[in-house]
Amino acid sequence: MKKLHGAPQRKPITPDLLMTPSDQGDVDLDVDFAADRGNWTGKLDFLLSCIGYCVGLGNVWRFPYRAYTNGGGAFLVPYFLMLAICGIPLFFLELSLGQFSSLGPLAVWKISPLFKGAGAAMLLIVGLVAIYYNMIIAYVLFYLFASLTSNLPWEHCGNWWNTDLCLEHRGSKGGNGALPLNLTSTVSPSEEYWSRYVLHIQGSQGIGSPGEIRWNLCLCLLLAWVIVFLCILKGVKSSGKVVYFTATFPYLILLMLLVRGVTLPGAWKGIQFYLTPQFHHLLSSKVWIEAALQIFYSLGVGFGGLLTFASYNTFHQNIYRDTFIVTLGNAVTSILAGFAIFSVLGYMSQELGVPVDQVAKAGPGLAFVVYPQAMTMLPLSPFWSFLFFFMLLTLGLDSQFAFLETIVTAVTDEFPYYLRPKKAVFSGLICVAMYLMGLVLTTDGGMYWLVLLDDYSASFGLMVVVITTCLAVTRVYGIQRFCRDIHMMLGFKPGLYFRACWLFLSPATLLALLVYSIVKYQPSEYGSYRFPAWAELLGILMGLLSCLMIPAGMLVAVLREEGSLWERLQQASRPAMDWGPSLEENRTGMYVATLAGSQSPKPLMVHMRKYGGITSFENTAIEVDREIAEEEESMM
Repeated sequence: MKKLHGAPQRKPITPDLLMTPSDQGDVDLDVDFAADRGNWTGKLDFLLSCIGYCVGLGNVWRFPYRAYTNGGGAFLVPYFLMLAICGIPLFFLELSLGQFSSLGPLAVWKISPLFKGAGAAMLLIVGLVAIYYNMIIAYVLFYLFASLTSNLPWEHCGNWWNTDLCLEHRGSKGGNGALPLNLTSTVSPSEEYWSRYVLHIQGSQGIGSPGEIRWNLCLCLLLAWVIVFLCILKGVKSSGKVVYFTATFPYLILLMLLVRGVTLPGAWKGIQFYLTPQFHHLLSSKVWIEAALQIFYSLGVGFGGLLTFASYNTFHQNIYRDTFIVTLGNAVTSILAGFAIFSVLGYMSQELGVPVDQVAKAGPGLAFVVYPQAMTMLPLSPFWSFLFFFMLLTLGLDSQFAFLETIVTAVTDEFPYYLRPKKAVFSGLICVAMYLMGLVLTTDGGMYWLVLLDDYSASFGLMVVVITTCLAVTRVYGIQRFCRDIHMMLGFKPGLYFRACWLFLSPATLLALLVYSIVKYQPSEYGSYRFPAWAELLGILMGLLSCLMIPAGMLVAVLREEGSLWERLQQASRPAMDWGPSLEENRTGMYVATLAGSQSPKPLMVHMRKYGGITSFENTAIEVDREIAEEEESMM
């Protein structure tokens, strides 16, 4: 008797009908993996990460230029309209997919395995972008270190890298103001510093002969990758804390630059040039296309970063609210950056005695030539230069965190048993591999390769991926199903606005963008250099490769099924059996029955038995079940 009393008591046997997966031992290992996957550790981690991801270098050097060349203030009309048609709906769609499934860009295609190739295409695109984007961060680090001096090295001519064409474009005051300068026949010290010293582009004969590695750039690139690795070492637990600084501090610097800029003489000339409405531009299709492209690329839709960040959310996080905060905040930041940039360009225009359009540039030329030159005209120029490049550094790092986290998350979600316990080591290997692939960008002709990657890695291929995602979710998976999932997750269904955009407006707009980019195709160029035909072909193949991954993924999915071709297509397009929320407590309504080992004819009763009474979200599950039953009755 003593032995019997001392023995541990056996657990009461639960009938199979009422068993949940957690009652069945190791049957549900895949479901329990979400607990090991990790989550954001703070309420603002996700929001700040999204803001940091979307607000990047393009807000500073691309939006202001596009605005003034496409109608000034009038550009804001198509810009906000395209934000409403494309930006906000696609942003919300990607967040919803990630949060509902808690899966990365590859595994999320359990929603419809036929389209898993779209996830692979996302990874290829984001991998290529991450390689050259970190090179831009390396350039920023180079200038950041160069600013730690009493006199900026690009302030004067007379250095070994300068040529006879070098002229200090500082303007000479006299009489009634600045004397006009003929800028066409001379080169500024900042431009020669960028091209001849930083890039050392004269050491290359073109993209086919890049020349020697620039060891100072090589070390800056290494430092950039070390910073990125240390910040993503523990996944979102570490990067989620870093963004508290990197996503907020740029706004402080931007505010300082804005205040300094608008107080400069001639600042109003630049601001007026930036915002003066030219409504006749709205009659041109180019302006609308430019607005849509700006929205498309600035929000980072289709790169997988948004989906990845949302996958680490709690199931009921209010991503509806977050969508509007991030998208509208990104737009406002772009406009404010335009004021900061063009106020300084207006001052520069007055100092040089030339029109604003002769000093304004888009892209890296603004950040590494024009703005550094403007800094030399200010008192305490090294201080303002350091602030500007530190702002660019923090803006760029946030986006780079997202790119790397997307790749690491996608692959570890595919092979969780092997890679999740060694996620830090895997992240390190990815960083090392991308650093080695990026070494060609540190050569004398590295800028040619960077331009090629920038022009083709995320061009038409990215649009095809986003169109495919939108159509797969709304047409194949079904808009009603998708809205039900959001209803279960957030407690309400998306309204007519979102459904109309997902079904018609967003795909149609993206298709128009795709056709426009093909019709208006122009070969790549850098300054006066024209890329050879083989380089253009390589770029086009780079873009096509991401597109070809979609039909390749379809072929693999179909071959895995059985039956006739039509039966295989139908089976491959259906959601996988384990599609749905990753955590058991979130699988209410119809999704409880899809858990491993669940046999209950009343899934919600199983959920209530284990987790207790009915909350507002269980009420939602009851409503969803009722809707499904009514639909089935109507079909019969």
